[in-house]
Amino acid sequence: MEHLIKINLPGGLVSAGDLYEILLIAEKAGADSIRFGNRQQLYFSINEDRLEDLETEMLRTEIYFEIDNDAQPNIVSSYVADTIFNQESWLREGVYKGILDSFDFQPRLKINMVDSQQTFVPFFSGNFNFITSDISNYWYFYIRFPKSGKYFCFPSLVYSDDIPSLAKTAEEIIFGNKKLFYDQENTEDQLFIKMLSKKAGATFQPITSGLKLPAFQLPYYEGFNKYNSWYWLGIYRRNELFPIGFLKDACQLCLKTHIGQLYTTPWKSIIIKGIEPSDRYEWGLLLSKYQLNVRHAANELNWQVEDVCEEGLALKKQLVREFEEADLRTYQLCFAIKTQPKTGLPGSVIIKKNKDGLYDLLHTKDFNPNSKDYEVYREAVQSDKLTAHLISLCKNFYDRQSSHIDLAPAYQNKDSDPEKVPEQVYQCNNCLTRYDKQYGDSVNNIDKNIEFTALTDYYCPVCEAPKSEFSLVGLMEGFYQA
Repeated sequence: MEHLIKINLPGGLVSAGDLYEILLIAEKAGADSIRFGNRQQLYFSINEDRLEDLETEMLRTEIYFEIDNDAQPNIVSSYVADTIFNQESWLREGVYKGILDSFDFQPRLKINMVDSQQTFVPFFSGNFNFITSDISNYWYFYIRFPKSGKYFCFPSLVYSDDIPSLAKTAEEIIFGNKKLFYDQENTEDQLFIKMLSKKAGATFQPITSGLKLPAFQLPYYEGFNKYNSWYWLGIYRRNELFPIGFLKDACQLCLKTHIGQLYTTPWKSIIIKGIEPSDRYEWGLLLSKYQLNVRHAANELNWQVEDVCEEGLALKKQLVREFEEADLRTYQLCFAIKTQPKTGLPGSVIIKKNKDGLYDLLHTKDFNPNSKDYEVYREAVQSDKLTAHLISLCKNFYDRQSSHIDLAPAYQNKDSDPEKVPEQVYQCNNCLTRYDKQYGDSVNNIDKNIEFTALTDYYCPVCEAPKSEFSLVGLMEGFYQA
C-alpha cells in the first residue's frame, strides 16, 4: 500500500537548504520523484513499511506534513511572478515575506495572496482571496465560503499586516457557524461581514473603485529567460514528476551559486531566479545530465489538472496530442479538467466530468480564467469527441476577438496618412514575445525607433530564440496585415 505525503510550501517558495533536507528524507523513505500541486505544495509517495521511519524523520526536523490528507491547504501567492512577469506593482519581496512570516497558524481554508498586475497566478482559487489594490499595502478581500461557488467582496480594503489575523478570525467564524457558512446553498453574506468586522480589529480603507481584472495572458514559463542582468529557469514536466536526483543537484547548485530559494507555481512547475550569466552553462549541463526538455509547446503549458489525478492527466495528454495534430492555436486561453465536483480549478475553458462519466464543456463569459461567470458550451460529450468541440470553441473565441478589428480598407484606415509607412510588429514563434519598434527592447538595450530588420545578432528577451524565429504579425497605427 502506498501513502501520499503532502508538504506545504507557504507562498510557493522554499529555501534550497530546506528543500534539500526534504528530498533526503523522501529518498531515504523510498521515493524516487516529487510532484508539485496546483496550490504550490509538494507531494511524494512511499510504501506502508517506510511510513514510521518517515514520520520520525519529519518530526525530528520539524517539517509539517500530511499523510493521505489535505486538511490544511497551502497558502498560494504570486511571489513567483515578482520581477519576472511583472515589475509595476508596489508588491515586492519584503511585503510577501512579512505577511507569510506573520501566519501563526495552519489555515484550514484556502488562502490566496495575488498581485492584480499579473495573470500567472489565479486570482480566485481560494476561499480567502487577497488581491492588491492601487493603494500601497491595501488589498481587496474576496470570500468564497467552503464548498460554494459564490464569491463576494468584503466592503473595505485590508491592510497588509492584518491579512494573517483577519484570515484566522474569518476561518474561526466559518467553522464556528457551519450551519450558516459551510457547504450551504444560501449564505448570509452581510451577516458574515458584520461578524468579521466586529471581531477583526483590523485597519480598513474605503473602496473607491472596484477591482479591474487584467486581460489574461499566460506567460511562457519554461526554459532560460533573461530579466534585468540575470536569468530565470522554468522547468515543466509532462508527467508532473521531478526526479529527486535532479532536484537534489539543483538545490546544491543553488547553494553553490548563492541562490537562496526556489519557487513552485500553480502550473505544477518550478522556477529558479537569479541565475548569473556566468552560471547559465552549468545549469544547462544539469538539464542535460537528466535529459530534461525545456521547450514544450505553449498549448501544452496552459492546462490545469487536479492534483495527483492520473485520469485527468491522461485526458490532458490525449487532448494536447490532438491539439498538436490539428495545429490548434490556444494563445490567451487556458484549460481546466475537473474529474471531481467542487475542485475549484480556474480556466478559460472547463472540461468537467459529469455523473454519467461524460464531459460538459463550459467557458467563462469573457474567456478570462479569473472570471467566475460561466456559460455552458456543450453537455454530455464523449472523451473522443472533445477535441472537435474544443476546436470549435477556440474558433469562437478568436472570431470574437477579430470582430473588434477594423480591416476596411485592408491596409489603411480612413484617418491615416496615405504616405505614412506602417510600423511593423514581429513576434517570437516560441514564446509569442513581440518586438515593437515604438518601444524598442530594454532587456537587450535596444532604443526606441530601431527597425527590427536593422537588428543584428538579436535574441528574444524572454526565451532567447534567435531573430530567425520571429515572424511579422501586425502593422501598427491603423494598418493590419492580411
